[in-house]
Amino acid sequence: QALLPDMTRILGPDHPDTLTIRGNLADAYQEAGNVSTAIDMYEALLPDMTRILGPDHPNTLATRNNLATAHQEAGHLSTAIAMHQALLTDMTRVLGPDHPNTLATRNNLALAHRQAGNVSTAIAMHQALLPDMTRILGPDHPDTLATRNNLARAHQQAGNVSTAIAMHQALLTDRTRVLGPDHPDTLTTRHNLALAHQQAGNVSTAIVMHQALLAD
Repeated sequence: QALLPDMTRILGPDHPDTLTIRGNLADAYQEAGNVSTAIDMYEALLPDMTRILGPDHPNTLATRNNLATAHQEAGHLSTAIAMHQALLTDMTRVLGPDHPNTLATRNNLALAHRQAGNVSTAIAMHQALLPDMTRILGPDHPDTLATRNNLARAHQQAGNVSTAIAMHQALLTDRTRVLGPDHPDTLTTRHNLALAHQQAGNVSTAIVMHQALLAD
């Protein structure tokens, strides 16, 4: 906040570094939970990014991603879905289908659909994304593991509990091996697995798992 007026005064409002500081400030507001402020800042930044850097510049695309994610976080799901879908088209055209940012956009779109209750759509999208994540990033990449988690969660939300349990169990093995037993994502997987057992009616198993997880 203190840097932005000095950047604007010294470098000018249209300098790429000034735009970057505006983006960083919006990111910080979003991370602090001030999502409506972040949305307003991204909305103001995006036309300037487009005008100065061009619509296909990576920073412009990144700002569109951040704006869509902020709308998603704010619960504006139809808006977020439309923005992620439009961004995915441009990401694929500009960066290519195998670029990590394109994969991330596919993931964000699937998550928005799941959050909106379009669970079958989300399952299909995560299912299609997983082999591409595995091929491009590798099976042990955190984003690949996250996609497996998202797919299992979608199956769980759809009521496919036995499928979800099997997926969470397999994911737990790999997250423990890759990230370690104390990593937050490993602990989250243990939590999801216990919830899935609870949802399936395996309450005694769930209690034991939650109890062990709580201690850790």
